[in-house]
Amino acid sequence: MPRGSVYPSESRYFSDEATGARIRQVTDHPSIHHHPFFFVPAYDDAMERLIFISHRSGRPEIYAEERESGRLIQLTEREGIGEYSIYPSHDGRYVYFTAGTGGFRVDTETQREEQLVDFGAIRLRESGMVADAMGTTALSFDDRYWALRFSVDGCANLAVVDTENGDSNVILQRDTIAHLMFCPDDSNLLYYAGPLKDRVWVIKRDGSDNRRLYQRAPGEWITHEVWIPGMRELAFVDWPHGIRAVQADTGVERRVASFNAWHAICNREGALMVCDTNFPDIGIQLFDPRDGIGEPIALCEPGASNAGDHWGGPFPYEDGPIAVNAPQHTHPHPSFAPDSQRVVYTSDRSGQAQVYEVEIPENVKERLGNGTG
Repeated sequence: MPRGSVYPSESRYFSDEATGARIRQVTDHPSIHHHPFFFVPAYDDAMERLIFISHRSGRPEIYAEERESGRLIQLTEREGIGEYSIYPSHDGRYVYFTAGTGGFRVDTETQREEQLVDFGAIRLRESGMVADAMGTTALSFDDRYWALRFSVDGCANLAVVDTENGDSNVILQRDTIAHLMFCPDDSNLLYYAGPLKDRVWVIKRDGSDNRRLYQRAPGEWITHEVWIPGMRELAFVDWPHGIRAVQADTGVERRVASFNAWHAICNREGALMVCDTNFPDIGIQLFDPRDGIGEPIALCEPGASNAGDHWGGPFPYEDGPIAVNAPQHTHPHPSFAPDSQRVVYTSDRSGQAQVYEVEIPENVKERLGNGTG
């Protein structure tokens, strides 16, 4: 199917049986669909479009739902798209992505593609389903800088592309680089995940001040790091014990939550966090990341299969990487819409992974105070 193809709305509404929350199923084609990774926004700031991946053509392509009309528009027609590399720009003009050995962006209005960088004989992602195998990229919150990683001869490289003039620079080379994320309060500061036993690192955009932000203790399972807006804090999951945070400038640590939060992300004000859960799956939860308690309030039960049996035991990588079966489209990966009034997630509850959007009920907003805007 060619880029620019337009499909009618596939939306249908239903209520969550556990909480009564109103849910909209966005996609309904019998193929794999998912929104961007949980720390990547699925919407532009104006919420004109919801960006997602669809396999309806037999391979992953980037699609946009026009929220006003409900139409689904195919933005790309390109083989080898890194489906978790996609990053919509905040201004709504582009979606950035990797494919083959290059980095691209596609215009959301015209579907015109532009190649920003070509790294030649490299690997943009590693084999497998976790960490550097996902090939996630990062866009600064002012849309000026795009960070991506690639490997050459077994060495990981971190490159930053200036989206205005096209300049690109490799700012770091080391053993492992994954899960890039610009600080929402500072476009000169990046988080990246190092090796599985030493994940929490930050670096300045020019490549200086590369440093470990948190020293893992033996046996700890540290994962799913995200920034808390407005605080220059990096939150991380201490699986399955909860969430902790460390201040990027002072190194001060604190407790955020004490339940089995799995993939967790803040809204843009930093006043509210959403997460999925596993072992046990108690559904998608909302909580306050600021009060040091993080009492969870149930939003909905996505019914996803949450593939990945390794999550049910102790840290499995103490003696090195292992093969795991954890297809990412089976995980909800919830994240907020810019208005903080709804949450997008993925679920394979119907037998195929589809994209869903759940509205935060009024009674839940009241319990959360002013966290929903």
